[in-house]
Amino acid sequence: MAEAAGGREQPAAGRAPPDAAYRAEEEPEPASLDAGGRRRERRSGVSAVGTAERFPGGSLGPAAAPDPDACLLEAAKATPRRSSIIKDPSNQKCGRKKTVSFSSMPSEKKISSASDCISFMQAGCELKKVRPNSRIYNRFFTLDPDLQALRWEPSKKDLDKAKLDISAIKEIRLGKNTETFRNNGLADQISEDCALSVIHGENYESLDLVANSADVANIWVSGLRYLVSRSKQPLDLMENSHNTPRFAWLKAVFEAADVDGNGIMLEDTAVELIKKLNPTLKESKIRLKFKEIQKSKEKLTTRVTKEEFCEAFSELCTRPEVYFLLVQISKNKEYLDANDLMLFLEAEQGVTHITEEMCLDIIRRYELSEEGRLKGFLAIDGFTQYLLSSECDIFDPEHKKIVQDMTQPLSHYYINASHNTYLIEDQLRGPADINGYVRALKMSCRSIELDVCDGPDNEPIICNRNNMTSPLAFRNVIEVINKLAFFASEYPLILCLGNHCSVQQQKVVVQHMKRIFGNKLYTEAPLSSEAYLPSPEKLKMKIIVKGKKLPCNQDVLEGEVTDEDEEAEISRRLSEDFSREPKLIWLCKELSDLVSLCKSIQYKDFETSMKSQNYWEMCSFSEAEASRIANEYPEDFVNYNKKFLSRVYPSAMRIDSSNLNPQDFWNCGCQIVAMNYQTPGPMMDLHTGWFLQNGGCGYVLRPSVMRDEVSYFSANTKGIVPGVSPQVLHVKIISGQNFPKPKGACAKGDVIDPYVCIEIHGIPADCTEQRTKTVQQNSDNPIFDESFEFQINLPELAMIRFVVLDDDYIGDEFIGQYTIPLECLQPGYRHIPLRSFVGDIMEHVTLFVHIAITNRSGGGKAQKRSLSVRIGKKAREYTMLRNTGLKVIDDIFKLAVHPLREATDMRENMQNAMVSVKELCGLPPIASLKQCILTLSSRLVSSDNAPSVALCMKDTFPYLEPLGTVPDVQKKVLAAYDLMIQESRVLIETADTTHDKIVQCQKAGMEFHEELHNLGTKEGLKGRKLSKAIESFAWNITVLKGQGDLLKNAKNEALENMKQIQLACLSCGLSKAGSGQADAKAKRGLEAIQEKDTGDENGRL
Repeated sequence: MAEAAGGREQPAAGRAPPDAAYRAEEEPEPASLDAGGRRRERRSGVSAVGTAERFPGGSLGPAAAPDPDACLLEAAKATPRRSSIIKDPSNQKCGRKKTVSFSSMPSEKKISSASDCISFMQAGCELKKVRPNSRIYNRFFTLDPDLQALRWEPSKKDLDKAKLDISAIKEIRLGKNTETFRNNGLADQISEDCALSVIHGENYESLDLVANSADVANIWVSGLRYLVSRSKQPLDLMENSHNTPRFAWLKAVFEAADVDGNGIMLEDTAVELIKKLNPTLKESKIRLKFKEIQKSKEKLTTRVTKEEFCEAFSELCTRPEVYFLLVQISKNKEYLDANDLMLFLEAEQGVTHITEEMCLDIIRRYELSEEGRLKGFLAIDGFTQYLLSSECDIFDPEHKKIVQDMTQPLSHYYINASHNTYLIEDQLRGPADINGYVRALKMSCRSIELDVCDGPDNEPIICNRNNMTSPLAFRNVIEVINKLAFFASEYPLILCLGNHCSVQQQKVVVQHMKRIFGNKLYTEAPLSSEAYLPSPEKLKMKIIVKGKKLPCNQDVLEGEVTDEDEEAEISRRLSEDFSREPKLIWLCKELSDLVSLCKSIQYKDFETSMKSQNYWEMCSFSEAEASRIANEYPEDFVNYNKKFLSRVYPSAMRIDSSNLNPQDFWNCGCQIVAMNYQTPGPMMDLHTGWFLQNGGCGYVLRPSVMRDEVSYFSANTKGIVPGVSPQVLHVKIISGQNFPKPKGACAKGDVIDPYVCIEIHGIPADCTEQRTKTVQQNSDNPIFDESFEFQINLPELAMIRFVVLDDDYIGDEFIGQYTIPLECLQPGYRHIPLRSFVGDIMEHVTLFVHIAITNRSGGGKAQKRSLSVRIGKKAREYTMLRNTGLKVIDDIFKLAVHPLREATDMRENMQNAMVSVKELCGLPPIASLKQCILTLSSRLVSSDNAPSVALCMKDTFPYLEPLGTVPDVQKKVLAAYDLMIQESRVLIETADTTHDKIVQCQKAGMEFHEELHNLGTKEGLKGRKLSKAIESFAWNITVLKGQGDLLKNAKNEALENMKQIQLACLSCGLSKAGSGQADAKAKRGLEAIQEKDTGDENGRL
C-alpha cells in the first residue's frame, strides 16, 4: 500500500496563520474553525442568559442574572408572540435585519442514492486533515474515477503516495472517535457532526478529517462505507442504481396510473400522483422539478416519462439525512431487512424485547412496495414513513398512562391549576365565559376558580367584577363543571371558591352544589389523628371545595371571616396603611361545612405555620410574595410544602392576563400554581408540557428529595443536588420538515430562514438555552445537523423546549414549539410534532432529532442508556457529609464515610471501564454495549469468516476467549473488555454489602430525628447554630438515601449490561466456535443472570 495516510507532513514556511495551532500548506486563507466546523463568524447575543457567544460542546459562558424588577415590568406589558424565554436584548431586531452568520451552505444537488455520493466524491471537495500534533491542514480530496483509491492534494509526497487504497480501509467513523481527535488540542473547536475518520491498515491507523458541513461529512462516510462493502463489484454501481426495489415500485405506480400504457402521462396527472404519494409536497415545487429535469434534457413538454417521474419523486421525496441513516444501519445497503431493523430498535432506539416477527410486522405496515412487504425489507420511503409515525414519537408512550404512585398525600403532587377560569380575555375588560371552564377541564385542569357574587332574582352569578356586563349564572357553571369534572381525569377536582355573596345567596350556592354535585362533593371532616392529606387515589371522582371556614369551636349559624379576595389583598398591601387589618365578611355555616380538606388561612411565617397550621389548611400566595419567600427561604418553603398545600396566583399587575413562570414555584414545591389559560406563550407552554406526563391526569408526583420527611433540598443550589445523579442530555438537531411562515409575519412571500432554540428549564443551575445555525431560505427540509450537550442536575424537574424561529422576519418570528419533561423523552432518532403559538399540533410540521441521555456518575435508566464520561480517580468528586456539631450523631455519620467512597468508586470504575471499551471500538460515549459487541465481532473475524474469539461464561459472567492468534490492536480492546466485565462483577458481587452499611447508618441517624432539638440544647446550640445543625442532619440523611439508591440502580444496570452483552454475543455468532454445547452453556448463563436480577429485585435491592 502507499505511504500511510496519516504520515508526517511539514507545514509550508513563509505564511503567518492567525492561530499558531492552525496550519495549511500552500493555502492563502487561514483554516480557522468555529464550533460547527465552519469559518469563525461569531454573532453576539445568541440566546443564552447574558451570554454573547455560543460555546462549543453545548456549554455556556458566565450567565448574567436578569433583573427581577425589569422582568416584572416586562410581564405587565402585552405578551409578545416570540417564544424564546432567555433572550439577550442586544439581539432584538428593529425592522427587517438580515443576519449572515450561522449560515448553512445549500447543496447544489440533493443526495438520494449511493450514486449521488460517489459522484460527489469523484468531483471532490476540500476537507481539513487533522494531525496528532494539533495541526490542521486544508486538503482537496477526490475519489479516483475507477473507485479504487482516495487521493488528496496539495502534498509534499509523490502523487502515488498521497492516496489511500479503498481495499485497505477497515472502518469509517462519523464523529470525533479516534485518539487523534480525543488528544488534539483543538478538538473542542471541531463540530462532532463534521468530523470523520477513515481507519485503515492492519494496525488500524486513522486518517482524521473535518468537513465544512455535516452534510458533506455524511456524504463521504456513506459513500466510503458503500465502496468498502461493495469492494468486489464497485463498477456495477452506476448500472444498478435504477434497478433498486424503490425504482421497481415507482415504475409499478406509474404504470398503474398510465391508462394508455404508452409510458408517458400528462404533467398534471404526474403532479397529482406525486401529491398522493407525498401530501406534504407543494404543487409548485413538483412542477418546478419536472421543468428542471426536462430542461437538463433540453426538451420542453407538458408530458412526463416513466424515468422522469421516478427521478422527480426520488429527488423530491428523499430526505438525505434519512438516507444516510438508512445506509448506516443497513450495513451499506439501500434497504433494511428484519435483522437490521431489530438491531436499530434495540441498540439505537432503546426498545426492549423486540423480536424478528415484530420487525416483519413493522415492515408489512410501512413498506410501500409489494415486493418489499413480501420479501421483508424496508426501503427509504417506508423507513421515512416509519420514522414519522407515532411509533417513533419523542414522547414515551409509557407516560401517556398513569405511571406514578398515586397513593401519596395530596401535598406531594403538582396540581394542574387555572387562575380566574371564567375569563377568556384580560383581567380588566374580559367578560366571563363558560368556555373558560370547558377548555380548562378538557385540559385536565384539577383546580379551577369561581368568583361568586350576588345576582338578580336571588340567583348567584360568576363574573369579572371589573366588567359586570356578561355574568354567568352560578347554577349553569356548576352544571358544566359537573358534566366535565372527570372528563379528562378521574382524580380530585378542587374548586377555589371566591365568595362575595350575601348570606342569603350563599345558602343558594350550597343548595345548587349539593343538588348538582351530589355524592361527588367531599365533605368528610378531616381526622385529627392523621398528619397528612388523603391521596389522589383515595379522593378519586371527588370534588373538593377550597374556601373560608368558621372556627370549629363556635356553634353559630353564621359568622365573620377574613376576606379571601385577591384584589383586596393586593390593595391592602399597596396602601399606605399596610398594617390595616384585612376586611371581614359574613359566612354562613352551610357554606362553611362544604369546606373540608382545603380551608383557606392567612400566611404569617414558616415558624408559625410549622407549629400551629393543620394539615387540611392551606395558604394562597401572591406572585410577589411567593417570589420573595422562594428567594429568601428556599429550603423552608420546600419543607413547608411537604405537608401543606400552597397556591400561587399571578400578580394583580398582570392586567393583560400574562403568565408567571410556573417553574420558579414548582422548584420550591408549590403544588397549585394558577395559570391564565387564555394566554398562550412560553409560560403556558411549560405548564401544558409539564402536565402531559403521568397520563395527563393533572397530578405529577414531586421528586423524592422534595417529599421525604427528612431531606435537604434548595431550589437555589448551584450544582449537584445531594443524593441525585446528574445526567447529560445529548441532543442532535438534524432537520426540520414543512415549516410554515410565521402567522403574524408581515413580509411577502413564503421564504423563511429557520433556526432552532433548545431551552432547558428546571432548577436555576439547569436553566440554559442554545441555538443552531440559521438555514437560509428553506422551509421544506432545512438541514441543521448540530449537536448539543446539557448537564441536568435534577432530571425529575427538568423540561426541554424546542422552539423554531425565523431569523429573517418582519413582525413575527415564531414558527412552532414543543415542550416535554426530560423524564418523558425517548432515546434515539425521533420526530417532534411542533405546536402552534396557541398550542395546537400543526399537521406534517416536525423536527427530526437524535436524543441520548447519559449519566455523569452512574445510575439511570437502562432503557435510555446511562453510560458516563470518564472521571479519573484523582478528579473524582465524593459527596461529602456535613458536621452537625452533635457528637453522638456525627460519630454515626462518620461510619458511613468509607462505604460512601466505596460505592462511588465502584460506580465510577464500572463507568470508566465501559467508556474505555467504547473508545477503543471507535464509538461515542452515548453508544450502547450492543453496538460495541457488533463492532467488535466485525473485527474479530478470521480470513475464512470464522470468529477469532468465543463467548465463555464464567460464573454467569460473559467473558471473551481468543480461539487463536489475535492482532495486538484487538488484544488491547479485549483487555479493556475484560476489565469492564471485572469491574461490573465487583459491583454486582459487593454492592449488597456496601448498600447495607449505608442503609444502617441512615437508620441509626434517623433514630435521633425526634431528639434533635433536645440534643442541640444539651450541646449548647440555639438559634442559627441549632438550625444549621438540623439542616446538616437533613443533608446527611439525603446523601445516604440518595447514594444508596444510586448504588442499587448501578447494580441493576450492571446486571442488565451483562444480559445485553450475552444476547449480543449470541446474535453475532460469537458462541458458535465449538459445538452446540457452547450455545447451551451460554443460554444457561443468561438464565442465571436473569435469576440473579429477579432475585435482587425481590430481595434487598
